[in-house]
Amino acid sequence: MKIEFVAAVDAAEILAVPVHEDRVLADSGSKLDEQSGGALTRAMSKGRFVGKAGQTLMVAAVSGAKAESILLVGAGSADKIDDLAVEAFGGNAYAAVKLSGAEVLTIDASNLSPEQAARVGFAVRLAAYRFDKYRTTQKPDKIPSINTVRVVTSDLRAAEAALEPLTAVADGVIFARDLVSEPANVLYPAEFARRVKALESLGLEVEILGEAEMEKLGMRTLLGVGQGSRRESQLAIMKWNGGEAGAQPLAFVGKGVCFDTGGISIKPAEGMEDMKWDMGGAAAVTGTMIALAGRKAKVNAVGVLGLVENMPDGNAQRPGDVVVSMSGQTVEVINTDAEGRLVLADALWYTQERFKPKFMIDLATLTGAMIVALGLDYAGVFSNSDEVAEPILAASKKVGENFWRMPIPAIYEQHIDSKIADVKNTGNGRAGGSITAALFLQRFTNGVPWAHLDIAPTAWTNKSPSPTVPEGGVGFAVRTLDRMVADTYEA
Repeated sequence: MKIEFVAAVDAAEILAVPVHEDRVLADSGSKLDEQSGGALTRAMSKGRFVGKAGQTLMVAAVSGAKAESILLVGAGSADKIDDLAVEAFGGNAYAAVKLSGAEVLTIDASNLSPEQAARVGFAVRLAAYRFDKYRTTQKPDKIPSINTVRVVTSDLRAAEAALEPLTAVADGVIFARDLVSEPANVLYPAEFARRVKALESLGLEVEILGEAEMEKLGMRTLLGVGQGSRRESQLAIMKWNGGEAGAQPLAFVGKGVCFDTGGISIKPAEGMEDMKWDMGGAAAVTGTMIALAGRKAKVNAVGVLGLVENMPDGNAQRPGDVVVSMSGQTVEVINTDAEGRLVLADALWYTQERFKPKFMIDLATLTGAMIVALGLDYAGVFSNSDEVAEPILAASKKVGENFWRMPIPAIYEQHIDSKIADVKNTGNGRAGGSITAALFLQRFTNGVPWAHLDIAPTAWTNKSPSPTVPEGGVGFAVRTLDRMVADTYEA
């Protein structure tokens, strides 16, 4: 998708014009309505279009307009033109005409600031995402025709400057969406690691550890998950050094189970194909590091990915096995389908021991219990520190990603006490499953300020939850973490 900024409308195929609630045209639209003798007002009066966010109305060419068609786009209340409203306007404008056959969409953002005009372009970039690399028989009328979006703004240079960091964020989100969307026969641990290694071109320092290196480190909870797969497990480490030399880094740790059969505790066949996106946490961490590097964030940050495949081979880990983690704590494996926490246990310990970070945030599609607790529109936040959790929640509201803080009460620790080891990897029954999973992870943080983001409900969507998030891989949490860093740790 090509995004351009222009100072005026010039022979547009389709011109998108914002309309606020109660059919109030923005300034440029109002002028166009006057020039056309009230054609836009008449078109609105004949139907149910009133300017609510999400509404669109196509109007044939009107006199005085340098456009073949006019698209009226509901922009909601004129008193609430915040970032999310602007993004919704841009995303809805694109969605309304993407299959129209036109190649160029011009969006009139002259009533907005140059920074908001940039956000219109950013929104279109996200809204236009499609993962169709394996589709070879699509009908032409199902393939989006719009390939260029021109955004009208009063200050081209200011808009272009504002778009630059947003482009880095979009790159991170889109990269994460691609990772989540790839099938497991294509994206296995070594391939994931290769794609991460290629990000050195952005200025990231990347290190990949294989099974031999992890064995020397004692990372046997992570290795235990992958021992039933023919695909070698990997640990990918990304470093961005944009802050002061020697300053504590911010640490992001991702669960990267590239496919999860459940292992010996095998999952039901129905829906198992979805487990290609059980590496959504690792995808989000990768996208976040891309965003930080791309916009040259003034912080030091590390991203650590535990990349494995959980398969039921004859060499697979068995229920009842006891393994020794890198921390020295022993773990009784009750259920091999509670594997993500085993991967993160060693990844978290490694991160805090090697990098001595300011905090650690892990991301994982960890528990089905999180979906039961919060449904499909919210992810859970578990934390031992208000100073870590609150900036996450504040940033999430600004970018339209839904999080809800969950409790991690000490009284629930008893549910993961093992009779023969230091801890077991599941609680007693299904009750509080996402909480006991978080408590398990907390045992491997060594007291470092930490938050656990269980994104199982939100990493993938079967219906578009917002104008900038098409169905499929979401790239969820990339925008939240980037905004959290920008607002709290760069400011």
